[in-house]
Formats: sequence, C-alpha cells, structure tokens
Amino acid sequence: MSLTQNYHIAVPTAFYPDETLNIDATFAHIEYLANKGVKSVLVCGSTGEQHSLTVQEKIAMIEQLPKLKVANDFELIFGLASIRQKEAELLAEKISQSTIIKGILLGFPPYLLPSQAEAFAYASKLILLSNKPTIIYNNPLRTGFSCALETYIELLKEERVIGIKEAGDPTTVQELLARTSKELHIYAGGEKELARKIDLGFNCLSSIAGNLYPQEIQQWFNALLEKKTLASDHLLVEKIDELYAQSVLPFIKKEIAEKEKITFGGCRSPLGTMS
Repeated sequence: MSLTQNYHIAVPTAFYPDETLNIDATFAHIEYLANKGVKSVLVCGSTGEQHSLTVQEKIAMIEQLPKLKVANDFELIFGLASIRQKEAELLAEKISQSTIIKGILLGFPPYLLPSQAEAFAYASKLILLSNKPTIIYNNPLRTGFSCALETYIELLKEERVIGIKEAGDPTTVQELLARTSKELHIYAGGEKELARKIDLGFNCLSSIAGNLYPQEIQQWFNALLEKKTLASDHLLVEKIDELYAQSVLPFIKKEIAEKEKITFGGCRSPLGTMS
C-alpha cells in the first residue's frame, strides 16, 4: 500500500462569484494538468482552503470524481481534516469507498490545540476508516498544533502511513529519519527553501507553483534531487519568487483563469478582497 509519484500539485478549489463550490472548473484544471503530463494532484488538502469547505461540499466533490477524465494510474490524493472528529470520520468513510482516490493527506484540526495523545487518537481513527495510503501533514503555522517526534514514531507503526508533509521545522525530518527504518515519502510543502530541504532528507514535493508551471517545476525538482543545475533555473526561480511575494492563492487563480480559459473564480473572503 503506497503511492508511486514523488511530485504532486496541490490544486486550488474553484468557486462561483457567490463563493459556492465550482466542481466542474476545479476538475477542468486537474484535467489540464493531467494533459500536461502531471501524474498526481492533491485535492482539498492545501492552499489554505481545506477548512473553508464544508463536509457536504467535500463529499459532493468525492461523489463527482467519476466525471474526472484522467488515466487509471493517475494518483489523486484527497485532503482529510476537520475541526470536528465526527465530520472527519464521515469524510474518511466516504473516501474509503472511492477507487479514484489513491491516498490521503491527513491534517490536524486548526485552533483546537489538541494534546499529542488526542492528536494520535484523531489520526489513528481516520487512518483506519479511510483505509488509504496516508501522508501525515504537520503544519503548525496554519493549525497552531505541531506533531511531536514521538507521535510521528507511533503513527509510522501503522502500515498505511507512507509519508509526511512537513511544513513545520524542516530539521525535525532528520531526527525522524534517525528514529525509523521505514522508507518514507517526505514532502516539502511548496517551493520555498526546496534545495535546503532536499539536503535535510526531503524526497517529494507538494507543489504550489506547479499549478502555473507544471512541467518546469517537476524538471527543476528532479534536477535538485540529482544535484544538477538547469539552464532555465534562474528564470524559474524568479517566477517562483514573484508568486510568493504576494497573496499566493488569488494570484494563482487569476493566472489559471487567463491561461487555461477557465472561469475559475476567486477566493472565499477575506482572501482576494484587495484584488
């Protein structure tokens, strides 16, 4: 039970002007990326939108996944997290029934600041119910909670846990690797300090900039893994710096709409209100 791709793109969610969910436009962007050669995407799991979606909206997206026109071996990873355990369990059960969803990104609830024991219980139950290859997502900047090393070690004993997405202190990855013999997918959350993270042991990328530069980011990432330099690196890094110098999500959505001719919509307020 695992995932095969070391690179996926964390896709944003499309909305109509009244901020209701636009599943068709979201899928159109995924199909655009797939046609560009992308083999894996993360849906409803990053870009800061996960907790703005209700459990009903997430389930609606899962139920419409059979409409998505991608290859059978396409690896779609679905974000699983909620501020309420019962809603997360409902979503996990729905995910378990989907053959299109190949894995989950398991995030911790924001704001609640659970204890390590509570977080372990939360994660363990959701891993069991979803029954999918699982990436543990530690993102204290957004949630206020940070998964402790000992909690990681206990969660890694579960066969379904195949990796982590670390957006906290990247140096904890070295400590974790020293404590486990398990082969892990260790995802960098975005392109910032990517070369440094690779030196620390990161071997996968959950890309944000790949929404706009899917092939270029993958080539750059693979070159970094091999300690190589590409002639186009300087120009690409400038584009990445431009992206991260502003409110990332509104900028990406605007570029997707213009580049792909998709009515993708903006963000749910307050994001994008200065556009």
